[in-house]
Amino acid sequence: MSQALIDLVNISKSFDGELVLDDLNLSVKENEFVTLLGPSGCGKTTTLRIIGGFEKADTGKVIFEGQDISLLPPNKRQLNTVFQKYALFPHMNIAENIAFGLKIKNKPKSYIQDKIKYALKLVNLDGFENRTVDSLSGGQQQRIAIARAIVNEPRVLLLDEPLGALDLKLRQDMQYELIRMKKELGITFIYVTHDQEEALTMSDTIVVMNQGYIQQMGTPEQIYNEPENAFVADFIGDSNILHGTMIRDELVEIFGARFACVDKGFGNNTPVDVVIRPEDIDLVAPEDGILVGTCTHLIFKGVHYEMEVTTPDGFEWLVHSTNMCPVGKKVGIHVEPFNIQIMNKPASEDEEVAAYDE
Repeated sequence: MSQALIDLVNISKSFDGELVLDDLNLSVKENEFVTLLGPSGCGKTTTLRIIGGFEKADTGKVIFEGQDISLLPPNKRQLNTVFQKYALFPHMNIAENIAFGLKIKNKPKSYIQDKIKYALKLVNLDGFENRTVDSLSGGQQQRIAIARAIVNEPRVLLLDEPLGALDLKLRQDMQYELIRMKKELGITFIYVTHDQEEALTMSDTIVVMNQGYIQQMGTPEQIYNEPENAFVADFIGDSNILHGTMIRDELVEIFGARFACVDKGFGNNTPVDVVIRPEDIDLVAPEDGILVGTCTHLIFKGVHYEMEVTTPDGFEWLVHSTNMCPVGKKVGIHVEPFNIQIMNKPASEDEEVAAYDE
């Protein structure tokens, strides 16, 4: 197991008496792409600003390679930040914007010129040295902001919703550009977003946050396929989240029907939360289904049909399938055992928020 490059230890932070981060612990390995993901106000940007030195934690430490850097100012830390608002200097051309940090460090002119050319090539903007900021598109300005950060050779690049102002197509293009740059540069990326698709596309590790707590941390596959609580399941992609009863190991009851599953250790006749992704539901002939319902809604989404199947209990099952079921048709619902995810029900609302906090 490689040693952590950054450790956040027992970090708490309040603003105007309101707790934003509550005893947060997080480790980031070298050359890892870590995404802090969560809704607005969950504490992800505050976490990033504490790592960057722009905010000071009320309690806890920021450890970098075993050294406490909690009191170091941002310019003394081996990292650079790219913000959503690019903060480029309009009175400087592109080369001058990129060179700004290097000039402050009194780097030689030839070194600066080499770095400008390298950075522009890396962000696919060769020959833009003499262009003005106003002549660039939003996506190009974002690339220049990234180029300005990477010429300083940071060990860590912090990115605070850097693609938020771009349109969908450009945002998707930039996601692939960031993955390519990360591989080429070999540095650690810590990325903040509320966009689940962005997190799933780019990350080695996703940290799902809510109300100042880490809810779950893992690979994109783990976060999507094995959510540890209902919040994560609901926030990452579409889900059917159902009340169930664990009859015994590998058998759960949902709306009076018994489904085989692969989960164990929940006890007998225990109330549980059940997560079933819409793409994991098979619509079959009514006599072959574990539950029977009627298709009540249908939308064509391009790669699949999105349907709602209402069962007699009134629950509307969300189903994604390449096979279309017309509205009004009676169908059976079947789910393979390994596609059913069982979770403990939180005992209280506080426990639900703090369900995962390493």
